[in-house]
Amino acid sequence: MSIYATLWELKFPRGGDYHFSCEWEEVVAQGVPAHIGTPTPGHGYEDGDPYRSFLPPAIPVVEPYDMQAMRAVVIIRSGTEKIGQEYVNPLLVLTGQEYSAITFDALYHRICDALRGSRPKLVAEFLSGDGNSRLIYDDGSSKQGNRREHDI
Repeated sequence: MSIYATLWELKFPRGGDYHFSCEWEEVVAQGVPAHIGTPTPGHGYEDGDPYRSFLPPAIPVVEPYDMQAMRAVVIIRSGTEKIGQEYVNPLLVLTGQEYSAITFDALYHRICDALRGSRPKLVAEFLSGDGNSRLIYDDGSSKQGNRREHDI
């Protein structure tokens, strides 16, 4: 049985930056309900939290139990490998409180930063009439791009 509940699945630019020829990949938010690993008696974790090595600290469950409350939200690429209950190389791991407080804009940028990794950030795309483009990055580098047929 999984400790996760899928909250949403969206497509993001594969390299973390949108441009006309970018490819897309599915990103999934996996919520971990508040009762998972909770120190609150009666939830089955009296012997300790078996997920403490890879999730934010467990939280007390307040009765009546709010089924929407999350201990954590783990953001992954679709198809990310799991060993037991632990995702290998998740993009982001947020506490439930962080997730509930973050705006979509801020979350989008954090996910894109994680997808980009250590590569430079795209700052401009120059489009020419012949269907080509030039991508300019924040480190001063650039590369040639091609707009896809349906983008012209």
